[in-house]
Amino acid sequence: MTGELDAVFRPVRAGRAVEETIERLRQLVRLGVVATGSRLPAERELAERLAVSRVTLREALRALASEGYVESRRGRYGGTFVVERLPAPARTGRLDAAGLDDVLRLRHVVETGAAELAAGRRLSSADRRHLVTTCAEAAAASPADHRRRDARLHLAIAEVTASGSLTTVVADVRMQLAEWLDGIPPDPERSQAQHAAILDAILAGDPPAARAAMAAHVEATAARLRASRS
Repeated sequence: MTGELDAVFRPVRAGRAVEETIERLRQLVRLGVVATGSRLPAERELAERLAVSRVTLREALRALASEGYVESRRGRYGGTFVVERLPAPARTGRLDAAGLDDVLRLRHVVETGAAELAAGRRLSSADRRHLVTTCAEAAAASPADHRRRDARLHLAIAEVTASGSLTTVVADVRMQLAEWLDGIPPDPERSQAQHAAILDAILAGDPPAARAAMAAHVEATAARLRASRS
């Protein structure tokens, strides 16, 4: 999990430490970096990665527990665990129609670029397994878990580019779109076919095909999101 944590987390900005720490931890769960039912990394590790005090981290964890994302367990094998069934995300209304268009344009740029870069790299056997595994998990996901598994696959594609900065942007964009994505029903068959086309192109080392396949995928989702606001 080290690489994923490096990409998703960076030091929290001063001034809003608790609020931003809560958002980062929520992102860790919503993007599937830590699976439901799994234990979060130790407090010391999380605090160091976020550059916050353990007091701040514990306050953020208490907030997430009150929202129903995590639970604390005591004993030899205790710690903070992600719950088995995640709560529906709270609707904040932070992204209006104009904001949605802006984020969708950004998503097109960063995700098509990520697919192209991934296809242009000499991927290690571990990279290839990571992509194949996350794609299979997305395809096998239940309707309730589809969005999280889908997000995990898109994050995995960014991860194998070896650009932590790009992976961070992909994660941030996905979280900005979360409310809108949760407002439309998933279409697993379409997603599975498009994911397969993206992965085939990446694993074949064909950057133009990977970029085109990802463009078709994100634009199909964008069209559904834009239609949902009318």
